[in-house]
Amino acid sequence: MAKNIAIILGSFHKNQVEEMLDEARKTATEFDLNIIEEIWVPGSYEKPLVLKSLLSRNDVAGAVVLGIIEKGETKHGLIMAQAVMGKILDLELEYMKPVGIGILGPEILPEQIPVRLRPYANAAIKATKKMLDIVM
Repeated sequence: MAKNIAIILGSFHKNQVEEMLDEARKTATEFDLNIIEEIWVPGSYEKPLVLKSLLSRNDVAGAVVLGIIEKGETKHGLIMAQAVMGKILDLELEYMKPVGIGILGPEILPEQIPVRLRPYANAAIKATKKMLDIVM
């Protein structure tokens, strides 16, 4: 039986993340996962709030977060990534629902992004499916 998942996407790198979404949709279909929500947020910082709302729903068994935290001139991306990833893990444990992470970076360089888009999205969906099989 197909399980329902949601996908949260960062729009700061919208063109690249749309490619990730295409791959996530394809992989979800292959692994019998039903994407019932796709929500775009401005960036990675905004993902935990939407994730909490989605994980609290009875019709959402798990989620996937997709996006990019590119290397900048300061350590802002590193600090933000650490806070965001920590909160995502906290929410996963609070709700006992798996969350696949498909966030490139932090500190990824622009030239490193294209070859990682589809593999990261694919891996995030596969990880969510595997964890759903284990915990649900």
